[in-house]
Amino acid sequence: MKYIVKTFLFLLFASFIASCGVDNYDEPESVLAGKITYNGKNVGVRSTSSPIKVNIYQDGYELNDRVAANVAQDGTFQALLFDGEYKVIPVSGNGPWLSEHDTLYITLKGHTEFEIKVTPYFTIENSSISLSGNTVTASFAINQVVSTANLSDVIVLVNKTSFVDEGTYIAREDGALQLNSQTVTIDLSDNDEAAKAVQLYGRIGVKADGADQMIYSEVIKLK
Repeated sequence: MKYIVKTFLFLLFASFIASCGVDNYDEPESVLAGKITYNGKNVGVRSTSSPIKVNIYQDGYELNDRVAANVAQDGTFQALLFDGEYKVIPVSGNGPWLSEHDTLYITLKGHTEFEIKVTPYFTIENSSISLSGNTVTASFAINQVVSTANLSDVIVLVNKTSFVDEGTYIAREDGALQLNSQTVTIDLSDNDEAAKAVQLYGRIGVKADGADQMIYSEVIKLK
């Protein structure tokens, strides 16, 4: 019986020491906050199911010791890290832009902000989405940035939350594969989810042939 009691006390003491050791480890408190931009404006992307990733490596460590930060739909991302020197590298071939990227070297101290400048294949200009009765009307213009790029998809999406992309929507309508201005309408008359929704949001997406992701307009609240 004494042996059992001593063993129990030893295990309890060992567990206490181990937990104290874990508690004594410092946790990262500095924020590395980035944004993906073109001509000074954030690039809208998909953030659900298959989000775009940016790899962050601490200088001096092996490349497999990385932090993969998911890019939010407004083109921003962040990581909680220790102060130090870091390399930031967008994942090649992942995004609605040219894949050639320079490695960014960032000195992190406290809250540090920076931007990754990209060249998208296309941009969406002068976007407007509105709801009148059961009809959604989207007006926008597609601008070609990369001269060799071809349009693959043009879509207008509606969802009942503010997360809207080609993987998350309750209504969709294809637009014309053409540059410059166009108008797309969506009839929600027979859409039960839209009828029950307390809120509705709209967004426009454009995809280049061969790209793995669409570029998106900002999310617009319809009701």
